[in-house]
Amino acid sequence: MIFSIQKIPHTPLNYFRYLPVTREAARWGVVVTAAGFTHIPPGAPYPPARHPAGHHFEWAQGRVLDACQIVLITAGRGWFETQATGRREVEAGAAFSVLPRVWHRYRPDPATGWEESWLEVQGSVVDALRRARVLAADTALRRGALAAGLDGALEAVHTRIREARPGFDPELAARALGVLAAWDETRRVGPARSRIVRAVAEAEHHLAAHLAEPVNMRELARHLGVAYSHFRRVFHKHTGFAPWQYMLHLRLAQARRLLAAPDVTLEDAAGQLGFSSAFHLSAAFKRAFGLAPSRWRRQLLKNQPVPPTTGADTA
Repeated sequence: MIFSIQKIPHTPLNYFRYLPVTREAARWGVVVTAAGFTHIPPGAPYPPARHPAGHHFEWAQGRVLDACQIVLITAGRGWFETQATGRREVEAGAAFSVLPRVWHRYRPDPATGWEESWLEVQGSVVDALRRARVLAADTALRRGALAAGLDGALEAVHTRIREARPGFDPELAARALGVLAAWDETRRVGPARSRIVRAVAEAEHHLAAHLAEPVNMRELARHLGVAYSHFRRVFHKHTGFAPWQYMLHLRLAQARRLLAAPDVTLEDAAGQLGFSSAFHLSAAFKRAFGLAPSRWRRQLLKNQPVPPTTGADTA
């Protein structure tokens, strides 16, 4: 069986962009003021030149910002220091937050250099997260960043900001919220589980993108570099379904959306969703929702209440 896993493309190296704060940003509660991705080779000066004066700093003096930054180290190692954390070693896969009006400094190990992916935000959402201690000085270094999906969330920001037009961009603000959500998730995901958790996330994306195709779950796990028994157990813990049940769940959810249109036949839906026949789709649909598709559609068209999904949809 041959298939491909879709991944977010890697951000081009050594880019950064700074954005002005506009009046419209206050309505959204979060505004992106800067973002970037930088590769620092071993022995290279740090930080790189050309950053604005308010952001450039020297290790001896450190720095204080008016905004919050989330910084992910994707390769190499180095150090991060604040008064609350002390000097801490940072390795690839870790992330740290820089809080407004908090002195800090960081740099790569000259022997290894590093790659840093970062975002800077301001706004009432950031203030609220500080009050809730999602962003806190004493927990500014997190080890489970990759398992929490912080790299993908930052990539989404980078993709958008490179295309952003002048003025406030609500979509960019929404993607910044995704970064903050991934930061919060780092509290619950340990670095030792990064590989299997990332495999589960990639499997979810693959299954959602290939609803109509037969998928060998053991082969998928092998392709992702994890043992199937471990993959199946962690997949169930994270989604509530075994992998094949999850695929069926996605297909049946899509079947309901398709069949809500009166011009879509059961045969059409079965063909689009990878069922061998309309009969097999009908049988699975009835087990999941307690009604045959034809009856479900009649009730829907009559605007009558439709029974909720039962536990049978995992069968």
